[in-house]
Amino acid sequence: MTASKSTEELTRVVIRFAGDSGDGMQLTGDRFTQETADFGNDLSTLPNFPAEIRAPAGTLPGVSSFQIHFADYDILTPGDHPDVLIAMNPAALKANIGDLQAGGTAIVDAHEFTDRNLKRVGYESNPLEDGSLSDYQLHAIDLTGLTVGAVEEFGLSRKDASRAKNMFALGLVSWMFGRPIDGSIAFLGKKFAGAPAIRDANVAALRTGYNYGETTESFAVSYVVKPAVIPSGRYRNITGNTALSYGIVAAGQLSGLQVFLGAYPITPASDILHELSKHKAFGVTTFQAEDEIAGVGAALGASFAGSLGVTTTSGPGLALKGETIGLGVMLELPLVVIDVQRGGPSTGLPTKTEQSDLLQAMNGRNGEAPVPVVAAQSPADCFDAAIEAARIAITYRTPVILLSDGYLANGSEPWSLPDVESLPRIEPGFATADPDTTFLPYARDPQTLARPWAPPGIAGLEHRIGGLEKADGTGDISYDPANHDHMVRLRQAKVDGIAASIPEVEVDDPDGHAKILVIGWGSTYGPIGAGCRRARLAGHRIAQAHLRHLNPFPANLGEVLAAYDRVIVPEMNLGQLRSLLRATYLVDAEGYNAVRGMPFGAAELGQHFIELCIKEGE
Repeated sequence: MTASKSTEELTRVVIRFAGDSGDGMQLTGDRFTQETADFGNDLSTLPNFPAEIRAPAGTLPGVSSFQIHFADYDILTPGDHPDVLIAMNPAALKANIGDLQAGGTAIVDAHEFTDRNLKRVGYESNPLEDGSLSDYQLHAIDLTGLTVGAVEEFGLSRKDASRAKNMFALGLVSWMFGRPIDGSIAFLGKKFAGAPAIRDANVAALRTGYNYGETTESFAVSYVVKPAVIPSGRYRNITGNTALSYGIVAAGQLSGLQVFLGAYPITPASDILHELSKHKAFGVTTFQAEDEIAGVGAALGASFAGSLGVTTTSGPGLALKGETIGLGVMLELPLVVIDVQRGGPSTGLPTKTEQSDLLQAMNGRNGEAPVPVVAAQSPADCFDAAIEAARIAITYRTPVILLSDGYLANGSEPWSLPDVESLPRIEPGFATADPDTTFLPYARDPQTLARPWAPPGIAGLEHRIGGLEKADGTGDISYDPANHDHMVRLRQAKVDGIAASIPEVEVDDPDGHAKILVIGWGSTYGPIGAGCRRARLAGHRIAQAHLRHLNPFPANLGEVLAAYDRVIVPEMNLGQLRSLLRATYLVDAEGYNAVRGMPFGAAELGQHFIELCIKEGE
């Protein structure tokens, strides 16, 4: 008889699922994430997968993983080092075991540890037998064999039957941490509704994995992480790309405009095209263009016609769109350009994250072509950032570049559904014809310096349009040197003036006496925040600020920077924001930089901040 099992309470856990890119690790992680969200924990995830559609099986480059950090309190990152690693083969083990916490749990599919598979990744001996994993709680389980046995009644081939082993692993880990599996059973029923044998096999594997944890003597303890105490409301788990999509839909509704997305598929931005294509009922039209230039050209044309033009891309595509964005600056039309950054240069690291496009967003156009730049800070924040980018674009008649990145795009966290009625309306303010006045297409709103938005086909609003320099007011073609200088300065002043409509930067400085300020942008928000928490828990004083608006900067930023003895700027690049801060405010900002294709770790930043505090006597 199996001895009764004990339950241990934990405050937080980090789990990583790892296997071949065809082993279903992203699906497994996604289902465990949904179970955890349903349970009520706060969470953050980090999918990590190869760029190839199907990388070579059993090799280190072919390893796909999914990490989830969940807790009974608010968390900011997907975690540094996993407490539990599920490895489906030797490659997955070798690629990830170095990250596992000492004393952590390693669950591996012993079936895959054959001599051939071991040699393929450079193991000279079997790590399940040679004692090299003695620092961990090792559970070598024949996941494949147990799965095949569990689904035998459904008449699948051994190959097809073994594919359900990810569901066995999901069931086992769900038991370990008290996750409900009813939602996953319903999901499988819907996903494989047209293939009853596959559906039933996956459900059987899921249930068997759960029951295996309950009955086997290998696992004497299960764990519970209580739901987090969070503000009341209606929540859903959301990825950054989905949140961006919803934000664009909301912007269309708030402005009363039709939304037109012109996009060319590119990793990691393609999911925005996929999601927006589902929302025709909300006045969204999606156009999959033949290339990046056609995508942004169509979007700008839609804005000319009176719609909210949107285009999505990643770094290489942003470079191709540069000329048309410059045309949008000259035409002074609303355009939202979403850049989901990835590792570069060139094709670079398509499925990895980086913050390497900031200077391209700021200056990647010919001539003096200023463009507002907004950056999202978390997956859920992508919704608000998208609305803000659309607000600026519509109000100030300008292209706006919205920066996300691969970590935000594919990562997920709980999102509190907003009160739609409380979202502020965005007024498009279309021009109206006055029979007693000559229409001036480049007249200026005295507050925003925006020119009139006059879609074609309206009597009395006929005007000349194009990429040649415009005469002030009339919009006629002009080669006059003084007019060009005047228009260049006007367009710059319009962008600079946006600072009057954005919030001042807020500083998290608990007692107001810190000497060190850590400032970041984009997805570094979570790691920087978690690192500052660690420094404060160690008894040090440190301040944190985060920038959503990168062009223009908030009006009080110079004052904030001058208030601290040291300014530290962590970035997943070689110092792009740091360079801008130094040039703009003459502050001796220091960089902390890495371009590894992965987010910063909280422990890494926390240790760096602690060392700085010690040097400053903080």
